[in-house]
Amino acid sequence: MTHRRIWLVAGEDSGDQLGAKLIRALRALSPAPLTLGGVGGEAMEAEGFRSLFPIDDVAVMGYLPVLARARTLLRRIRETVDDVVAGQPDVLVIIDSPGFTHAVATRVRKRLPDLPIVDYVSPSVWAWRPWRAKGMVPFIDHVLALLPFEPEAHRRLGGPPCSYVGHPLIERLAELRPSPEEAAIREGRPPVLAVLPGSRRSEIERLMPVFGRTVADLARRIGPFEIELPAVSRHRALIERLAAAWERHPRIVHGEADKYATFRRARAALAASGTVTLELALAGVPMVVAYKVSRVEEVIARRLIQVPTIVLPNLILSENAMPEFVQADCTPERLAETLAPLLAGGPARRTQLDALARIDGRMRLAGDEEPSRAAARIVLEARRAA
Repeated sequence: MTHRRIWLVAGEDSGDQLGAKLIRALRALSPAPLTLGGVGGEAMEAEGFRSLFPIDDVAVMGYLPVLARARTLLRRIRETVDDVVAGQPDVLVIIDSPGFTHAVATRVRKRLPDLPIVDYVSPSVWAWRPWRAKGMVPFIDHVLALLPFEPEAHRRLGGPPCSYVGHPLIERLAELRPSPEEAAIREGRPPVLAVLPGSRRSEIERLMPVFGRTVADLARRIGPFEIELPAVSRHRALIERLAAAWERHPRIVHGEADKYATFRRARAALAASGTVTLELALAGVPMVVAYKVSRVEEVIARRLIQVPTIVLPNLILSENAMPEFVQADCTPERLAETLAPLLAGGPARRTQLDALARIDGRMRLAGDEEPSRAAARIVLEARRAA
């Protein structure tokens, strides 16, 4: 039986996780054995994938780190392109990390113009630098989108064909949501506030002092509650040091399993803008969202950002259901004032819970297909169409 040759190129840990699930789904759906190649990390290698080189060589974010490692990155791009060309796959799947993967794809397209190229995870063309959508057309044949509004964004901006395949978090709803027993315990104990100050060092340094004053103000408004703070492992020491200065000390938890356990216990959340807001939304946790950047970043963002909200659940719902406080609006007083009714209960809490209940309908795939299987099906179809 003829093997199907599929090359996958990921550039960081999140892409590696997506790639691992995609490999499992491809094997389950493919009528022929698979030959795989490309670049991935530990999760993909655990599925029997052999990476051309360690993914850490290209997992670089930010302008200065990229410049510092430019020579290594350019060499790894050339090596990846040469490997794809030598492998002669039936389809190339690039996964997120557009700084690396798009550089690979543009060069592969020049050398193998008939090779189908699928981009798994759309760049945020709907939020900033919208011209990137049209710029992808010459080297991307199909985009697999994680968010339900992205296909329309690509159509409007003149981007490549784009299909919504679902966010991987859909496959983890059982971990995110409390069981009936856990829900009953949650309602019968002092309320738990989940505090999530971000995953980047700059976010943590700016938001932790504000969040500390917020929970102190909140305690004066509504009385006793518990605070749980899921910490990013690589910034554990920084978070513990900053939390030590808080008037109300949080319980700091570590690891993804403990983070999701916090979500199941939480009555409300105070969170930095980011993917965690989508996790909280799928967990059904009412939230207040905050964000602060430097003055220079604020000026740049005001010129580039094209959306009315930076909160993913709001974008999915097409309404600003989750309150957000950015820059000068991100004050302890405003955050505490808005959080109080979410913890204590009342119309504001009910309104947000009703909005969160609509997230499922917006993100569910036809027939409740798993996102990784939906993605694999399109990848295999791209091969057959070649």
